[in-house]
Amino acid sequence: FCDRHGPDKSANKGKAPNDLMCVAEAMMPRIIFRLILHLRENCHMSMKDAQKGPIQDADGFITMLLDFNNMGGLMRRVMTSALTNPQKYRVLNEIPENFDSEYAAYIAESKKIYEKALESLPNPEPLDVYKNCPSLQENLVHKTFLEELVFWTVMFEFPQKVVCLLLNMLPDPDYKEALTRAFVLHYSRISMMLERSNDPDTLSNRVVHVSVQLFSNESLALRMTEQLNLLHVMVVSLRYMMSKILVENTLHDAERNFHYVVDCSKRVMKEHCYWPLVSDLNNVLSHRPVALKFMSDDMLIEMWFGFLAMFQGMNVNQRETKEHVKFEPNTYFAAFSAELEASAYPMWALVSHLTDASTAALTKKVLSACFRELRDWLDAINFTSLNMNDNLQVSFHLPLHRYFSVFLCQAVAKQGISLDEVLPPRDDLIVMIMHPLRVQVST
Repeated sequence: FCDRHGPDKSANKGKAPNDLMCVAEAMMPRIIFRLILHLRENCHMSMKDAQKGPIQDADGFITMLLDFNNMGGLMRRVMTSALTNPQKYRVLNEIPENFDSEYAAYIAESKKIYEKALESLPNPEPLDVYKNCPSLQENLVHKTFLEELVFWTVMFEFPQKVVCLLLNMLPDPDYKEALTRAFVLHYSRISMMLERSNDPDTLSNRVVHVSVQLFSNESLALRMTEQLNLLHVMVVSLRYMMSKILVENTLHDAERNFHYVVDCSKRVMKEHCYWPLVSDLNNVLSHRPVALKFMSDDMLIEMWFGFLAMFQGMNVNQRETKEHVKFEPNTYFAAFSAELEASAYPMWALVSHLTDASTAALTKKVLSACFRELRDWLDAINFTSLNMNDNLQVSFHLPLHRYFSVFLCQAVAKQGISLDEVLPPRDDLIVMIMHPLRVQVST
């Protein structure tokens, strides 16, 4: 009964005059560019000073942009168009022909600062096969104001008001996709910031505050997976973060053990710097099409089990028989938290999509990849037979065994796969089962 809210509301809704927003459309790119220039000028400050200095100095300016957005859909559309227009970005970044002018010199200096800032935020080294992946490029190339603004958001460790500005424009669907693309393009570099931040807990919360709103949309997450290799970026970022804290594994005979595991005493583990990446991975794996793509990609599965191998046999517990242990090491909590968050949660997310015979081939593929990694691990720790004499030590962390057992159980219980199809040879199985048995005895 109401022409403003009924089924014919679109038909009855008039269009705004074309020239209504012409002034805003002309000015908005320059207004946004002014914010970009301000962030460039002050990027040399430390992050602690940046939060108090340039970000605080720009508070009124950012508030003005938020007020523009709150004016409604028309003004929001003007803002998002300016942010995502490559031509406007290119034109305003060009150095004027009259290079002797003060403005030309200012723009030239600004570009130098910007290029130096790009070099200061490196990218994790990807595998050769992924070097052409847009989101894993060594050199960032920004094409819009939005992409550069996301870059500065990362550099300044996600200032709250800038994050609010970016998120408040999400009702525009085209902008939401553009923001998600920009976020994915910088994702691997976000992992670097998490690692070196002075306040990883606050930064982690701010990162997830953004990512959860972008990756919770199934169709958008799937497009990012297909177009920008989102899953590969996440796994590469996690592997790189953990690869920097590897130490020699001391399980069994340390002199004959060539396996490397994460050092649970390091800051990355103790302060859970990895959890935003794991949280995002769990989020996208909750989408069935994305999870099936994950398990369909041989290289991705291999990378994932290579990542899990870094936790396999970590934090070896040594029984003390001579002196009383006054204090338990605080690595205990870090190790169990990491295995739960970075290994078990993604595992259950994947398994939840393997519910019938239609996905049996994927389950077999995962089991085969897991078994290969397990066999490599057993070779690396030089445990190829049942002869060992080290009853005074044990590691409770066997994520590869956990994956193999859970996927094996799912295959038999839910997917109509027989044990004969998926069990490894008897000799391998006997060696594989020894470490879980040792954990049972130790507990």
